[in-house]
Amino acid sequence: MVNVKESTEQADSARDPSGQYVQSLARGLTVIRAFDGDHPVMTLSDIARRTGLTRATSRRFLLTLVELGYVKTDGRMFSLTARVLELGFSYLSALSLPEIAQPHLEHLAASIHESTSASVLDGTDIVYVARVPTRRIMTVRINIGTRFPAFATSMGRVLLASFNAEELDLHLSGIDFTGLTSHTIKSREALMAELARVREQGWAMVDQELEDGLRSIAAPIWHGSTVMAAINVSTSANSHSVESIHEHLLPPLKLAAERISHDLTASRPFSRPGDRGFSPTSHPL
Repeated sequence: MVNVKESTEQADSARDPSGQYVQSLARGLTVIRAFDGDHPVMTLSDIARRTGLTRATSRRFLLTLVELGYVKTDGRMFSLTARVLELGFSYLSALSLPEIAQPHLEHLAASIHESTSASVLDGTDIVYVARVPTRRIMTVRINIGTRFPAFATSMGRVLLASFNAEELDLHLSGIDFTGLTSHTIKSREALMAELARVREQGWAMVDQELEDGLRSIAAPIWHGSTVMAAINVSTSANSHSVESIHEHLLPPLKLAAERISHDLTASRPFSRPGDRGFSPTSHPL
């Protein structure tokens, strides 16, 4: 694990012959790097201790990052938001998740004759990053970049189920449980129970909670031991019953998720302490 305090001291003592070194930028990035798998949520004192910065300095950087949308806080605890992924966009794009997923989604869609998609989590929403439509079954047209509330989608629940208790608690505090349909989960308690089931079985199904007449089932995409994304199959309630989805759509979906995960991990192997997510051996994928 990186010693954040030591890294800060080394950076501050660095000598740049060109005189272009910006200490405040280096310290701001150090505050971001203080968060990791073992420290996803921290107090101001925790961050000051891990970075070696004073509480006053840490507070200024944190409030700036909150204002920019990279950090969120409840007034006492601080944690990163999904916006920090923008800082590593060039690196993450090398993983080519959409490019890796697309041929598998195309094969899956062709084999089951239903629409397939891949998404990642951004705040309280999922964002579509790849899609193979076969027919339009929603009133809203779905394109790359389309967003939906994570709590009411199968892919969102797969991603939320990978959170640890502290992360999930912070995330759920920002959810508006306004019912989208008469079937939509409408309480934190009901969602927590459903996420526990998703975590146990390793996949999620949503039955007409996002839109009447729409059913979808999703499975996680792994990068090493971390859930990085999710893929789903969506269908109409008239085309497939819940039992039919379990029998005919879930097995090929799981196989496609396994193949995408294998290719994604092989493209850029990594591991880190404190990876969150389903245990690879605790679900049937």
